[in-house]
Amino acid sequence: MRKAMEDMRNHTLKEDMMEVALRMLKVGKYALDEIVSIYGRSFDEVKKLNADKTA
Repeated sequence: MRKAMEDMRNHTLKEDMMEVALRMLKVGKYALDEIVSIYGRSFDEVKKLNADKTA
């Protein structure tokens, strides 16, 4: 039970951080390397989010 709750919390946190990164990209005033630093994911992942956002 504890493992399931921890997994659910981690999944929610990941989704929330992705939402923050998408908002930062939408605003357009943050450099990709700043978003990488805050989001905690790879540069390629942030680049992909940015590409998906504009597609």
